[in-house]
Amino acid sequence: MINSKLIFKILGTLLYIEAAFMSACLILSLWCHESDKLPLAITVGITVVAAIALRLLGRGATNALSRRDAYLLVTIVWIAFAAFGSLPFLLGGYITDVSDAFFETMSGLTTTGATTIDQVEGMPHGILLWRSLTQWIGGLGIVFFTIAILPSFVGGSVKIFAAEATGPIQSKLQPRLTMSAKALWGVYLTLTAVCALCFFIFGMGPFDAVNYAMTVTATGGFATHDASTGYFNNPAIDYTAIVFMFLSGVSFAMLYGALFKGRIKHLFKNAEFRFYTLLAIVSTVIIVIFLLRFNHYTVGDAIRVSLFQVVSFLTTTGMFNEDAAQWHHITWVVLSLCMFFGGCAGSTSGGFKCARAVIAIKILRNEIAHRLHPKAILPVKVNDSTVHTSAQITLMAFLLAYFLLCFVAYFIMILVGVDSTNSFTIALSCASNVGPTLGLEIGPTMSWSILPAGVKWILSALMLMGRLEIFTVLVIFTPSYWKSY
Repeated sequence: MINSKLIFKILGTLLYIEAAFMSACLILSLWCHESDKLPLAITVGITVVAAIALRLLGRGATNALSRRDAYLLVTIVWIAFAAFGSLPFLLGGYITDVSDAFFETMSGLTTTGATTIDQVEGMPHGILLWRSLTQWIGGLGIVFFTIAILPSFVGGSVKIFAAEATGPIQSKLQPRLTMSAKALWGVYLTLTAVCALCFFIFGMGPFDAVNYAMTVTATGGFATHDASTGYFNNPAIDYTAIVFMFLSGVSFAMLYGALFKGRIKHLFKNAEFRFYTLLAIVSTVIIVIFLLRFNHYTVGDAIRVSLFQVVSFLTTTGMFNEDAAQWHHITWVVLSLCMFFGGCAGSTSGGFKCARAVIAIKILRNEIAHRLHPKAILPVKVNDSTVHTSAQITLMAFLLAYFLLCFVAYFIMILVGVDSTNSFTIALSCASNVGPTLGLEIGPTMSWSILPAGVKWILSALMLMGRLEIFTVLVIFTPSYWKSY
């Protein structure tokens, strides 16, 4: 049977945490004497009451969570966080449509970064901070946060980690998972703090520096200005964002080893990191060539904007300093490939993941070799470790599910009248948790408010499935999942 009491207990505790983050926004609103203090206060109250009710329902729960329970718990937690997190937008009238508000919050939590707000400038500071916090909270995982701060609270922490972690390779840094969680959060906090400090040094105000640092390290892309980092028109800020977006797209386990254990050589020997770096370099060079040839940029500007957009799309951050929709269409193909591949497994980035790309390439190479040598035994090896056949099948199943979900979303959008280019890149953007799209109706610098309400709900589900690696959500809708109970 489903351990519903434990699910209620954990969900209630996590809603306390969400209310605590909202309270920080409320304090800022009270400090600034702005109009969002009442919506935030009411939302905090509603969230706390819901948390208390769920904790009461979870009294006497046995501290044992099965793998099936973990899948259900993680999915419910993300949906609940989006539902309660959308209330400040609705109660304050900053977003008036329920579908828009839920989409905005789900986009934040999944670090997608697509927005339905046409103009963020002029919005109250508390609401802007909440938008940024949704991305920062979702960066490493909502439930994973509980494992770090309440290690004895969840009996099935390993199962939760498996349900919420990103990528096919899930490394443990320490013998105990709780210690690993704290180590990863240590890296996350360090990156955020150093990034904020650098932004402040190079000219951002304290509020902007903190907000941009949170959304950069979460590879989310929400901004406090409509022009994103282009608002500052500052190369130093652009290069700072490039560095921290790139680092946030690297496996946090690898970063921990490089930054805190001095294993920098291991980082550069890692096949996934080499693929990730090579993809960034090659994509940047191609786009630089096209910008020089067709858009008449100077060499310095072409390198800066190309590198920024490539790293932003590759890490699925979605920030922009130029409107890539105005570039040559070949650059759209390059950026779409970056959008698809995404960052490294175990990072805050979305996408297919470079680890899967490395494995897929080796599988393809072995299959070609088998045509010449049918009896040869050719194991798939990544970083001196053999990838078992079951993992290879899982990868191919993930790829098939990924494209099927994108196709369904693409087909529905075509039916309701969205143009073909936008439909394709919107579906890819949501499944990869990227945010910006490449098209003329909804370009990289535009909001998604013009999409029909039904499409926004579908895309919200697609963003959630993309963030939770598809199968965590998909398995709940299979008959065998419920028959097992």
